[in-house]
Amino acid sequence: MALNPVLARVTEQIITRSAPTRAAYLARMRAARSKGPARAHLSCSGQAHAYAASDDADKAALAAGSAGNLAIVTAYNDMLSAHQPFERFPDLIRTAARDAGGTAQVAGGVPAMCDGVTQGEAGMELSLFSRDVIALAASVALSHNTFDAAVFLGVCDKIVPGLVIAAQAFGHLPAVFLPAGPMTSGLSNDEKAKVRQQFAAGEVDRDALMQAEMAAYHGPGTCTFYGTANTNQMLMEFMGLHLPGASFVTPNTPLRDALTREGARRALALGAQGDAYTPVCDILDERAFVNGIIGLNATGGSTNLLIHLIAMARAGGIILDWQDFSALSEITPLMARVYPNGLADVNHFHAAGGLGYMIGNLLENGLLHPDTATVAGGGLAAYTQEPRLQDGALGWHAGAGRSLNDKILRPATDPFQSSGGLVRLAGNLGTAVMKISAVAPEHRIIEAPARIFDNQDAVKAAFKAGELTGDLVVVVRFQGPKANGMPELHSLTPLLSILQGRGQKVALVTDGRMSGASGRVPAAIHVCPEAMDGGPLARLRDGDILCVDAEVGTLEVQAEGLQDRPAAKADPDAGQFGVGRELFAAFRGTVGSAETGATIFGG
Repeated sequence: MALNPVLARVTEQIITRSAPTRAAYLARMRAARSKGPARAHLSCSGQAHAYAASDDADKAALAAGSAGNLAIVTAYNDMLSAHQPFERFPDLIRTAARDAGGTAQVAGGVPAMCDGVTQGEAGMELSLFSRDVIALAASVALSHNTFDAAVFLGVCDKIVPGLVIAAQAFGHLPAVFLPAGPMTSGLSNDEKAKVRQQFAAGEVDRDALMQAEMAAYHGPGTCTFYGTANTNQMLMEFMGLHLPGASFVTPNTPLRDALTREGARRALALGAQGDAYTPVCDILDERAFVNGIIGLNATGGSTNLLIHLIAMARAGGIILDWQDFSALSEITPLMARVYPNGLADVNHFHAAGGLGYMIGNLLENGLLHPDTATVAGGGLAAYTQEPRLQDGALGWHAGAGRSLNDKILRPATDPFQSSGGLVRLAGNLGTAVMKISAVAPEHRIIEAPARIFDNQDAVKAAFKAGELTGDLVVVVRFQGPKANGMPELHSLTPLLSILQGRGQKVALVTDGRMSGASGRVPAAIHVCPEAMDGGPLARLRDGDILCVDAEVGTLEVQAEGLQDRPAAKADPDAGQFGVGRELFAAFRGTVGSAETGATIFGG
């Protein structure tokens, strides 16, 4: 199938735009590659330090340099359900490496925080910056230069993007990402959301809320709704860094363990001492990122990836912008309905045919680059297959080839909607993005008076006081990366949903984030320039008429002399101290805009 001409054009634009920075990056990777296995250049003392805790067989192999040494970079902790299964992975990986004639060592750990725990709390103001901390920590782990390849253990919101940034810094090494998988299905996400709204409206007590939440989040594995964590897993498959079909296999099962062992073996095979050398810099090219954006749109994925993909790409010298996402969204059919864009969870999606069916169907319709390099080899067609265990042996077999539930998963020729649902907005308030895959058509255009708030707690107080009446656009400013680290404002979702349910026209406009759980209320997010940078949001007043139009792609205010108004100033102490925030002042002072990935790495 010929490539869709828009996909081909956008890809070529990205290649042209990125040519100088990409060429410089690849030159650095070629120079690193030419030095060969790094530990051979270490002093005998340095090597002895690196091998001292290994067993005798591993020491002999490491000292001889006769086999590949695999770095394990792990985000394990047992507070995050998604990362708790990683406790068992190092032993599985070490055994698999030895069976393949190599060795494996835990090179280091990286922090992993849960946005679900910190929603609406001060800790959320560290969340986005944790991505860059993870990249730094992973780079420290790999800086010992004793490794021929790496496996990365991470799942959730900032962890995978941070690990990808680090993997690109060591792009001359092969890298395989090993997921833990989603938890089994519990209380449905729709029922959980209803209880949250009932609690916000005072209709049920906290005991009922707690019971519902514990029934939804009940065991090891990723949360089952299609938020940022599961969007990350989809991306790793579309971009060729997972083994085919690995994303949504549940934890602590024989198939999950077999995929983990095979991932370790494959990483060694991709190393310079293996038989299929494939460094990560060859996998994550411009086409891989375009494939990732197509996957994001086709699945109705998290708005957080509008920031993370840009930061991930820049780490490899590739320059993406929001217009690329919008242009690709227009040609990408929305093929999946997974909560919050539908009632199903990721386990239901996987059972219906999942990513294997989706990738195959998109390939058939010319909507993916088929010839990208992947950790599996053989181009993206390998990702139409699914893993199975037969007599204890792992193999890949043809997937369903069709949707087994068209209420969850549909072909590109008969999608839920013709576009992916990510829209770039622009106007006299700046630029923003909106996810509309779950927003009903009648809610995609709103013109109403603004109510201005400088933090989400003030919104909640106004709601409780009964002040949010009539049609309105809730503006929450001073929530950008320079102001307070750009927290997610997902805890506002129940309140805004209640207002919409009452028949009010309501929208959110913010320079903050809304999260992968963005839902039915229209939300113009990531507004640039942010209020802290003197953006127009800082000059808005209560009662200004705002127009948020996701159909045309505009974000406007009807106000004479807007630029002549004095800009509001943020509370100088807001978001600066407590819960470790004082330690991140340097991040707030150097971070780039959301449009450039909200990163401290030259964004």
